[in-house]
Amino acid sequence: MKIEEKRFHIQGLSCTDCSAQFEKNVRNLPGVQEAKVHFATAKLSVHGDVSIEELERAGSFDHLKVSAENEELLRTPLWRQKGAIQTFLSGALLIVGLALYVGISEGTYWSTLLFALSIVIGGYRLFIQGVKNIFGLQFDMKALMTIAIIGAVFIGEWAEGAAVVFFFSISEWLEMYSMDRARKSIRSLMGMAPKKAFIKKGGEWVETKVDEVVVGDTMLVKPGDKVSLDGTVVKGVSTINQAPITGESIPVVKEVGHDVFAGTFNENGIIEVQVTKKKEDTTISKIIHLVEEAQAERAPAQAFVDRFAKYYTPIVIVIAFTVVVIPPLLFDGSWNEWVYRGLALLVVACPCALIISTPVSIVTAIGTAARNGVLVKGGMYLEALSSLTTIAFDKTGTLTKGQPEVTDIVSFKEKENWFHHVAVIERGSQHPLAKAIVRKSEQTGNDDKCEYDVSEFISVTGKGIQATVNEKRYWIGNVEFIKANCQETYEDRVSHHITRLQHEGKTVVVVADAHELIGAIAVRDEIRKSSEKSLHQLKQLGLEKMVMLTGDHRLTAAGIAKQLGGIEVKAELLPEDKLHVVKNLKKSGGRVAMVGDGINDAPALATANVGIAMGGAGTDTALETADIALMADDIGKVPYMIRMSRKTLAVIKQNIAFSLTIKLVAILLIMFGWLPLWLAIVADVGATLLVTMNGLRLARLKEG
Repeated sequence: MKIEEKRFHIQGLSCTDCSAQFEKNVRNLPGVQEAKVHFATAKLSVHGDVSIEELERAGSFDHLKVSAENEELLRTPLWRQKGAIQTFLSGALLIVGLALYVGISEGTYWSTLLFALSIVIGGYRLFIQGVKNIFGLQFDMKALMTIAIIGAVFIGEWAEGAAVVFFFSISEWLEMYSMDRARKSIRSLMGMAPKKAFIKKGGEWVETKVDEVVVGDTMLVKPGDKVSLDGTVVKGVSTINQAPITGESIPVVKEVGHDVFAGTFNENGIIEVQVTKKKEDTTISKIIHLVEEAQAERAPAQAFVDRFAKYYTPIVIVIAFTVVVIPPLLFDGSWNEWVYRGLALLVVACPCALIISTPVSIVTAIGTAARNGVLVKGGMYLEALSSLTTIAFDKTGTLTKGQPEVTDIVSFKEKENWFHHVAVIERGSQHPLAKAIVRKSEQTGNDDKCEYDVSEFISVTGKGIQATVNEKRYWIGNVEFIKANCQETYEDRVSHHITRLQHEGKTVVVVADAHELIGAIAVRDEIRKSSEKSLHQLKQLGLEKMVMLTGDHRLTAAGIAKQLGGIEVKAELLPEDKLHVVKNLKKSGGRVAMVGDGINDAPALATANVGIAMGGAGTDTALETADIALMADDIGKVPYMIRMSRKTLAVIKQNIAFSLTIKLVAILLIMFGWLPLWLAIVADVGATLLVTMNGLRLARLKEG
């Protein structure tokens, strides 16, 4: 029997080692089959029967607070949390002790007592966990610091020991603060949707908790209010600011039949909305859930750092032990002096800055992207964007608006009502070109479909359709489809018309009966305003190749490519052909991204190194199938995300290089006796602070 997964919020998670220890403790609880702590999002997933009291006991070593995911966690400010208060008190005792130590006389009883109190108050949790880890052969940061503190006390350096405790606590507090700042992007998304909605009950509007609203209820949204749940407008007209979902601040007009999303802002009109999704199924809820999962996924750079730290810490302990024993044993060195240097080496080699450098950058980048209307499914995809060499674009709905319109109707024979016959047939198709023809027929006012008997409808994917209207058979489709089914050969004047329209970037639908060509319908899908600018930006970013994939005739595709400033074209493709094109691009050695709508090109999106779907706010399919979903139909987000990816990777590399450089320099200074123990821990805290601030800079990266 499958055990239901339960999810919880965690408050007070200070470091990755604490995360691993908490996960281990939860797994050992009776009734728990599996547990997973997501440090990046401060979430816990549990398979099994467990209470919040049991979970908090499992996290008591780090004063963790736990609440159910569907409950709002009462957040205590970091500076008021128990660990922070102990750190401040430890620091105060250290300062007073130093004042007595320097001002009165060295080695005074009172200063030693104050240093001891500082160590106990600030470090008892660290000491207990560190000793457990040492005996359990888990040589993490807490184990390193515990050894350093015990060693400092053993050689009589009480002030140094107190300094190690205080500054290590500061380092942990900085880690907690930085991850809390990085997670704020998700908490801001959570707060976008109101907790209540005005629902019609018995003819009256009643304020109701969104948890109690069911699909089908009618919701009132007043000017200046946020939409509480996803739904469809059934009455009224207004403009809605959809920036929380799409990242686009320009308001969109919403009228009867249009969809609205929870968390968006109603600017001026009163609208009534029929609820279509429960609270947990809304678009904003799905975005939050997917972003949290994405932030929990480790990027390759983060996985490398974690593997490095796993072996790094035991090696450091061995080196420190060597530093302590070799000089006194072989070179008649002072035991006190070399124990001191070995302890300083342990402290400065602590991998705090190294470990925090990657997750804070990844979490900040993914959260910032989400606030700007881009959903990245994980750090691995964010990282993959930085190394792209090729981008393949599906034409319709990506480079173009996806709303084709009939521009020309050319008759080759005097046939009465042939265009309307075509429109009647096209009602049976869901193809965008078919919809354009039907719309054009409706606009002409000649739309009495009840007079016609349509039968024997057959659709040939990617080619055309055939059907019988009032016992007359029609073939409607591309040139090759008509050539294969019509007896009449092309005349020069017919070819001239078709070629001219194709050179203008228009898609030509040819109409024939069994004997002769009847006419042609030209349809054009307007290019998005942002497409040409975005392609230019991608070229500036150094993308080697950009390819447009389309089922259009090669002349039509060439006309569109020319308007886009020149882009490689793969034309006359069937849906399955797009998959083969992407495979071939990968075989040629490129790192390929595919940009599409996430529906009919889902196989190509899945095959590419990175699949990017447009219009994720409107389709669940795009959210589920793509690696990255652009919540608005804005191709300009693609160059923005590549810049974000490259900036994130650059920040991670800077942080790693800086952390290791600081440690190497400090180790050299220790070997020559030039770096005291207290300054070693200050160097470690400083490095943690700097890499944290560098990672948080990603929150300021803007589109442009």
